[in-house]
Amino acid sequence: MQIVIVAVAICGVQAVCDETGSCCRCSMARLRRFFVPGVSAHIIKRGNNRAPIFSGAPDYRRFLAELADAAGAHGVAVHGYVLMTNHIHVVATPDIPRAVPAMMKQVGERYSRYFNRRYDRIGTPWCGRYKALLLDDERYWLTCLRYVEQNPVRAKMVLQPDDYEWSSYSAHASGTTDSWLKSHPLLEALGRCGQERAETYRRLCAASVTDDEVRRIRHAVPQVTGDNAPLGPSGSDPGV
Repeated sequence: MQIVIVAVAICGVQAVCDETGSCCRCSMARLRRFFVPGVSAHIIKRGNNRAPIFSGAPDYRRFLAELADAAGAHGVAVHGYVLMTNHIHVVATPDIPRAVPAMMKQVGERYSRYFNRRYDRIGTPWCGRYKALLLDDERYWLTCLRYVEQNPVRAKMVLQPDDYEWSSYSAHASGTTDSWLKSHPLLEALGRCGQERAETYRRLCAASVTDDEVRRIRHAVPQVTGDNAPLGPSGSDPGV
């Protein structure tokens, strides 16, 4: 199946606001993303100028609390995530087309207020808008989840994905989930019970995502998604 990215331009817009409510001027029309109910998305959001957005355990816990609250409020099922030092990845499925934008707006605004108060700073901690890729290929869905949860290993922060505290890997690999994380039919298909599904998932993750799979994921992210900022050479996502 083909991976589809859906976006349309809003013409004539010169002043736009990002998810934190901060306004900026654009010389190009802003792109509005549309999401398909029931179709998962791989969401990526980075810190401003690649600066850290998490400096300690309280920050990670606060962001997860805000994400869980926003997902529940707007009808988004979060299946997996990883919180890196200066960016985040989330795999989630919306119930309605505008659920993901509403969730990311709420998370961006609330975490920005917390972060600025805690570190006595002003301005947005975020680098423009989030990037999002629709996942409508069943095999690619599991590959993307593995890619997300193996980020800390690729970044050489840990040796194994279960050594990293701030991801959903342990929930999937242990057969138990956080109360706010939602399963997915492809995860349910891995086994007849939680233990069997966890064993199957651990076997899948024993192998690293291949270089070709990493390139497919990074190059699938659109080069411009409304903030007019290229991601890197040839449209690639230069981060892990």
